[in-house]
Amino acid sequence: MARNTRAKKSEAPKVDVGAEIFASLRELEKIKGIPVDYMVDRLKQALTNAYRKDREDNKDVPAENVVVDLSEKGLSMYQVKTAVEEVEDAAVQMHIDAARNLNPNVQPGDTVTIPVDIDKFGRIAAQTAKQVVIQGIREAERGAIYESYSSKSQELLTATVQRVDPTGDVFVEIGQGNEKSDAVLRTGEQIPGESYEPGDLIRVYVLEVHRMGRGPMVQVSRTHPNVVRRLFELETPEIAEGQVEIRNIAREAGSRSKIAVRAAMEGVDPVGACVGPRGGRVAAVVDELCGEKIDIVVWSEDPCEYVKAALSPADVVSVTPVPGQKACRVVVPDDQLSLAIGKEGQNARLAARLTGYKIDIKPVSAVQETEAE
Repeated sequence: MARNTRAKKSEAPKVDVGAEIFASLRELEKIKGIPVDYMVDRLKQALTNAYRKDREDNKDVPAENVVVDLSEKGLSMYQVKTAVEEVEDAAVQMHIDAARNLNPNVQPGDTVTIPVDIDKFGRIAAQTAKQVVIQGIREAERGAIYESYSSKSQELLTATVQRVDPTGDVFVEIGQGNEKSDAVLRTGEQIPGESYEPGDLIRVYVLEVHRMGRGPMVQVSRTHPNVVRRLFELETPEIAEGQVEIRNIAREAGSRSKIAVRAAMEGVDPVGACVGPRGGRVAAVVDELCGEKIDIVVWSEDPCEYVKAALSPADVVSVTPVPGQKACRVVVPDDQLSLAIGKEGQNARLAARLTGYKIDIKPVSAVQETEAE
């Protein structure tokens, strides 16, 4: 069994570039946020690979048999071999007589450190080292961008349209400076009827982030209900400050949305806060969503009151819960029936989605006929 070396390792010639390398790495850390320790490891790996690739004897030296010492004091390298009386693998073994020329006290089974002259590296070795370092920088940048956008999941960001794919998918760029990243707005996540041209600025909601070979690919949406939520958070200070709370959202993108809000503080009008002075706040959201209609209603703990409000703008005569079911019967004036149901049932459908209740809407006349019979 191999024994530990009994003598100090032979001194390898040092290249006085340590201080310069570390100064460059610190500057790189400031500019790109890549940790110095990470890049030191990449440099060591690059030099190890370069030495293994550019050897005159073409021996396949294991990576663990190459030691790179990189510090601010300088740069040096060693190859580690085991002293033996009969050499079977010259890549990792050294005859005892040759080993004793380096260290007279070496015994069979001891490890020997052989200094490497870094200056003798050839052009291939230098290129190998350079490519590994460049790859390390790219990987670190991609990792930093991935972490950055992973933390921005469920946020609303401004994106610049880059191109529109023949399939209908829209590729956009989000972020600024070193944190720029590609994102894709799939056809199913686009607002119906909305068109895009290269250079357009649009607001997108970050759905999820995937690791890709060329960097993170961010999936974004314009149809998610939280697009409406984030837009109102931006436009309404009372929501950002916690005075008004958005309890639920039901949305059919490009057509209509209903949002339920409640006041978290006494004396605050939640609907008025979202509408804004002269309707300016809700108008800004509508403009961003290309004219999508938005109904803002007051959330209530009372299911009947909540359903009544959710059917706005229709007037409601009464709301009666169905025993044992999450459903209710709603009576409306005859002239309000079409308004309560909405075009193709949209108003009733969104109200049911907003409240979580199945809603059965009847006109007053039908109820009166039933009672008469």
